[in-house]
Parts: sequence; structure tokens; C-alpha cells
Amino acid sequence: MATGRKAPPRAWQRMLSGRRLDLLDPTPVDIEVEDIAHGLAFVARWNGQTKGDFAYSVAEHSLLVETLYGRIDPKAAPKWRLAALLHDAPEYVIGDMISPVKSAVGPDYSALDDRLTAAIHIRFGLPAAIPTAIKKQIKKADKVSAWMEATQIAGFSEDEASKFFGKPDRSLTEGLTIVLRPPLETRTSFTARHDALLAQMT
Repeated sequence: MATGRKAPPRAWQRMLSGRRLDLLDPTPVDIEVEDIAHGLAFVARWNGQTKGDFAYSVAEHSLLVETLYGRIDPKAAPKWRLAALLHDAPEYVIGDMISPVKSAVGPDYSALDDRLTAAIHIRFGLPAAIPTAIKKQIKKADKVSAWMEATQIAGFSEDEASKFFGKPDRSLTEGLTIVLRPPLETRTSFTARHDALLAQMT
């Protein structure tokens, strides 16, 4: 006799690698860098509201943040540079929500992000939680990247971008420009950088 109970909603996603990632209880064994790189290369920053023939992807942003973090701390260990590269990795399954949307969604978004982040870190030999000092430096690099993106491709004036993200030290941005590439090129670059940093950790 039917009980009338509904099956719980599906909370897992099938990845291109064949892995089945449970978003409510993600495990490191179900995480592959190829899935992360592919997903991030197709997720647009700024809700796609950027200039150019290609969307500015989270994968491209992640590469820039890792570069900027290296300028902030030139002596940073490879594992912390890898943490910088992976700072937005959960977005390969949950997408890139702009800050106002995150505020509207509330604490559930942060809890989901934290669970995925911990699983990703463990998968690649990082501590589940990054030390606070390192996290602050990565956040600084993230804000510098946001300022560059805002002024170069998102239509912000420098004064407006500085109001929201802080005006960066020019020494951090010198010689760097925002890169717009086809997703598959960015995917390849992200994977290659991940592999290079992981190799330096062994």
C-alpha cells in the first residue's frame, strides 16, 4: 500500500567524469580537477555583463587571483597558491552568484559553499579550512582581481570600483590585463596550472 510519501529531491549532480557529486554531503573521492576546470570555464563572472566576444569565466578569474596572490606573497608555498587557484572552485557546481544574490539566499548558500570547499581542499592535499592569514591574502587578491575586472570589462569607473573593492596598489596590477579566451583554452590553462602546483607540493 502506498504511503503517499514523496521521494526526497535529488541533491546530486552527474559530472562529465562520471562521478556523482552529492551536494549535501560531498566527498573528496567524487571530485576531479577536470570537472572543476570544465565547469568553471563555462561559468561567467558578473552574470555575463562584461565586454568582449567571450564571457569572463570563473576559471580565468581564478588564474588571475593565483597570479595576484603570488605577487602579494612571493614566498608563498605551492599549496597556498593552489588554495588561491581553487578559491572559487565550488562554483563549478553551484555557479557564480553575485554578492546581492548571495545576501538574498542567506546562510544556506555559505553552508553549501563551505562543504564543497572542504571536500575540494582535502581531495588535493590541502587542509579543509585554510589558515586565516592565508585566507585574508587570497581575499585581497580576489578584491584586486574584482577591481581589474570592474574597470576593464564590467563598465565601472576607477572611482566606483575603488568604492566597492578598494583601490589596489599599482605594483600588484602592473603588466596584468584581463584575458578573454574561448572556454576550452581557459579550461586547459586552469588544469595545467593546477597540475603544476600539485607537482610542486610532492
